[in-house]
Amino acid sequence: MSGGKGITASMAAMVSALATIGCCVPLGFLAALGAAGASTFLASARPWLLGLSVLMLGVGFVQQYRGARCGVKRSTLSVVLLWTATAVVLVMVLFPQAVAGFLADHLSWGGR
Repeated sequence: MSGGKGITASMAAMVSALATIGCCVPLGFLAALGAAGASTFLASARPWLLGLSVLMLGVGFVQQYRGARCGVKRSTLSVVLLWTATAVVLVMVLFPQAVAGFLADHLSWGGR
């Protein structure tokens, strides 16, 4: 394992967790036309993406804590990033509609 930092696994877990709400976030009329196919795919791939998120978190924790047993020094950034990724994935798994609503309200690109 490369240094036991787990940064890549943490980032992959967050990206795949955020990809699961691609079907729920309004993107505006033109963007929605282009994203219709992608949102259909992401909606059908949601269980697989959440599974990938959990798997990547597992890899990240193994890299973090197995490396610590072997004497590899952990960086504070990698620990914070791993626990942030865990929080993001848990929120996405437990409250997907609330997150989609929050993002829709705060990231609307249509002119208000």
